[in-house]
Amino acid sequence: MRTLRPQLASLLLLGMALAQRQVTVQEGPLYRTEGSHVTLWCKVSGYQGPAEQNFQWSIYLPSAPEREVQIVSTVDPSFPYAIYTQRVRGRGIFVERLQGDAVLLHITELQERDAGQYECHTPNTDERYFGSYSAKMNLVVIPDSLRVTAIPQTLNKVEHDSLELKCEVSKSTAQHSHVSIAWYRQRGSEAPVEIISLSRDFVLRAGSAYAQRQATGDVRLDKVGETTSKLTIYNLHPSDQGEFYCEAAEWIQDPDGSWYAMTRKRSQGAIVNVQATDKEFSVRLETEKRMYIVGEPAEFRCILEAQNVPDRYFSISWAFNSSLIASLGPNAVPVLNNEFAQREALGQLKVAKESDNVFVLKIYRLRLEDSGKYNCRVTEREKTVTGDFIDKESKRPKNIPITVMPLKAGFAVTAISRTPGVTYNESFDLQCIIKPHYPSWVPVSVTWRFQPAGSTEFHDLVTFTRDGGVQWGDRAAAFRTRTAIEKAESSNNVRLSISRASDTEAGKYQCVAELWRKNYNSSWTRLADRTSNLLEIRVLRPVTKLQVSKSKRSITLVENRPILLNCSVKSQTSPDSHFAVLWYVHKPSDADGKLILKTTHSSAFEYGTYAEEEGLRGRLQFERSASGGLFSLTVQRAEVRDSGSYYCHVEEWLLSPNHAWYKLAEEVSGRTEVTVKQPDNRLQVSQTHKNITVLENEWVTLECLVKNRSSPSSQLSVEWSVWRPGRADKEVVAWLSRQSTLHYGEPAALGDLRSRLHLESPAPGLFLLSIQNATVRDSGAYGCRVEEWLLDPSDRWYKRAEELSGLSTLTVKQPDPTLQVDTATANLTVQEKESFPLDCSILSRSSPESHFAVTWYSLRAKEAGDHAEEGEEEEEEEEREAVLSVGPDAIFSPEAGRWEGRLRFQRLSAVLFRLTVLQAGGADTGNYSCRVEEWLADPNGVWYRLAQEESGMVAVHVQDAGSTLQSVICSNDALFYFVFFYPFPIFGILIITILLVRFKSRNSSKNSEGKNGVPLLWIKEPHLNYSPTCLEPPVLSIHPGTMD
Repeated sequence: MRTLRPQLASLLLLGMALAQRQVTVQEGPLYRTEGSHVTLWCKVSGYQGPAEQNFQWSIYLPSAPEREVQIVSTVDPSFPYAIYTQRVRGRGIFVERLQGDAVLLHITELQERDAGQYECHTPNTDERYFGSYSAKMNLVVIPDSLRVTAIPQTLNKVEHDSLELKCEVSKSTAQHSHVSIAWYRQRGSEAPVEIISLSRDFVLRAGSAYAQRQATGDVRLDKVGETTSKLTIYNLHPSDQGEFYCEAAEWIQDPDGSWYAMTRKRSQGAIVNVQATDKEFSVRLETEKRMYIVGEPAEFRCILEAQNVPDRYFSISWAFNSSLIASLGPNAVPVLNNEFAQREALGQLKVAKESDNVFVLKIYRLRLEDSGKYNCRVTEREKTVTGDFIDKESKRPKNIPITVMPLKAGFAVTAISRTPGVTYNESFDLQCIIKPHYPSWVPVSVTWRFQPAGSTEFHDLVTFTRDGGVQWGDRAAAFRTRTAIEKAESSNNVRLSISRASDTEAGKYQCVAELWRKNYNSSWTRLADRTSNLLEIRVLRPVTKLQVSKSKRSITLVENRPILLNCSVKSQTSPDSHFAVLWYVHKPSDADGKLILKTTHSSAFEYGTYAEEEGLRGRLQFERSASGGLFSLTVQRAEVRDSGSYYCHVEEWLLSPNHAWYKLAEEVSGRTEVTVKQPDNRLQVSQTHKNITVLENEWVTLECLVKNRSSPSSQLSVEWSVWRPGRADKEVVAWLSRQSTLHYGEPAALGDLRSRLHLESPAPGLFLLSIQNATVRDSGAYGCRVEEWLLDPSDRWYKRAEELSGLSTLTVKQPDPTLQVDTATANLTVQEKESFPLDCSILSRSSPESHFAVTWYSLRAKEAGDHAEEGEEEEEEEEREAVLSVGPDAIFSPEAGRWEGRLRFQRLSAVLFRLTVLQAGGADTGNYSCRVEEWLADPNGVWYRLAQEESGMVAVHVQDAGSTLQSVICSNDALFYFVFFYPFPIFGILIITILLVRFKSRNSSKNSEGKNGVPLLWIKEPHLNYSPTCLEPPVLSIHPGTMD
């Protein structure tokens, strides 16, 4: 009892394993054309419950790959979603049940929106969930781009003419596909007859009706262009007339290796009429071979070659060893003799008319007594007016002898394999070869048996039954999904193909063949059986081909830039290999590398201790290229402390055929030396020295230009300073922090300058300091100091560099005095008690903002003293008396005693002042002048005297009421000149004229001439000096001059 328990447990486990449900769907992706009829198969195995399983089909659209859209179900009519309900009800989409556990999904007219991932689901009928209940595959809908065109036409030919027809076939499918082309002839409602075709594998093959003519070169198919093919038929027969058209199909290879015709299209037809030339006919007899084995089928074809066969009447008779077998009249109804009629009734023989030109004798199962000579005779018959037929010409071909040999029961069975040693996931073939090669109709059953490695028992895997079926053994569940069995039609070679080999397929194989005979009562008799040799198959793990790039490189980069690290797998064992990649960094201070990041073969991420300690989690980015052999690790925002030696450790993982992952190999890459440094100091401030001179109250702008910086993202702080004349230390005027906050220097040093400062940055790197209303105290040498600040990867700002600019020497000066007062002199005579004006005219001023202080002075000769002194002493004898003073603030000085009440001040314009003296008296006689002082206000509003200027003298004479002749003459300028000045020049001219006349008359005979023959004449021009007081007579003096 104890010994049975382990066996029962193992049987229980085996039963559980066999009961594992497995849903299999057609392998994808499948490419199908829009508008075509598509089928997708799905089957389930290893299930429990009823033999008829239910199936449900769904789709996951590319626009919503996570959302299930239900299509059709074999059990629930309400299963489809709304977008598919109409098509399911209209049989546009339906499920065909092939058997209880296999179905076929039909989409009769494929639409573009039908593309997506299809899922086949089987509702659970098991006692418990175990296995897979659904499977998925991808369906890709592509446009139907196949175009088949031919020229529609009607051609009238005569027998023995040649025929040429062209057909253009084109496609624009992006996927790799093949095209097959075939030409057909059709008459009315008859089935089309294939003429010749070019298969997708570029194999040229003629149809049965044209095979003989193609062999003799009368039928050709040639490619005459990139997309054009030409059909040529030489030596036309009357039987060739009909409608000719070409048909093309576009084929694509599915993932399972089979080819599928995505779409078929035919061209328009060309009507070809062939006119017969005579009534002659010929007959030939054909068969495939001359040697047969008992039970094999044989077919004889009697081919009539004549013109207008449908319009003529022929009868056919078949003969065996000169004995009549059967005959067919013009009505094509066969009449057989007694022996052959019995065989025809049992379905062993058939006489038929295949077409107007072809008559067939078929013997489905030959007997030994069927050996002999076969022939056919064709007789043309003519129909009389009464409807009777009369025989005319008769013809028959040569006899065809055949030999029927008995079936040999002695045979041998051999098991062979070209791959006795295979690796995981590879495929291997086992062949069971039976000799001699029996025809396909000979019933032979072949059973493959298997002894697992480590076991001593054989069990049946699969049997290829005598009727062509496949029967799996009870313990072959693990093999069914990965095993294919096939038997070649031309031989008894039964091949067992096992894909995705694993440990469970390792062991010994042998095959057993059995020869059977089917009796007339449908019973079977085993004639013989043979067992092959043992064939051992070893399944090994694959030999690793993993190679990781060992190249070394060095990277130097600036902080805040990404560190790009590559790990390249140069070769791998399998295209299905998965890789686990471990990234390490080695610092000079560490003995071993530290783990940064690990990505498992299932693409799961695990951060290493180094990433946790250094805070790298937020800065790591891992990528895998689409090709799968290149892994990249990017360390974002690199820091100086990230410098080190980086490398990767690659592990290659493979999926065993039993769906378990195992590590096959591992390898370490070359190292990448990474050096992270701070950005180079590229700060450059303009060093241009400038000299700036401005006037007070003007604005001045000082420039600080940053010509280059270390980084475009850096921040700048600017400090302005001034070195004033006579001071050794600089004074900070203002500074702009990197946060654009404005600060000023010490208030005591700046004074009122702070309120007149303006700092701006109109463009990146350009800083302007403007001083409003500049004063002389603002003079000095100004300069800026620029600090550049950078943000490190930890978001901390640090000062990277600083630089001083060139100095701008500012000189603020007061305006240059341009004051100018009218200095012209004048004489003025007034009557006593009258008033006289004293104008003070300013011809130019230094500034429109100038204010003026005006003072009028009176200069009078002293009453006592000797007037005969020299001229230098006259100034000392004049008295200077201030008459009136008006300050720049328009404040008048007190009037002097004798002027009190007699002065009137007027400002006629900004530059013209007038002082009027009222009630003139004799004491007012004298010289008058004005003195002008020009005043300006500095930027602080303090007034200062810029310049002063004296005007010209105005001589004023006040006459008494009773005037003498002398006073009258002196008081009138015209009279004065008439009396004292004009007579003298007149008398002088007159005297000179008289002297010249006398001189010429006295010396007329003399040749005395002046220089160059011109007499010289000197004339003295009178000059009048007069006293402004007109108290003394004018003095007339003559100065050299010329007269023309």
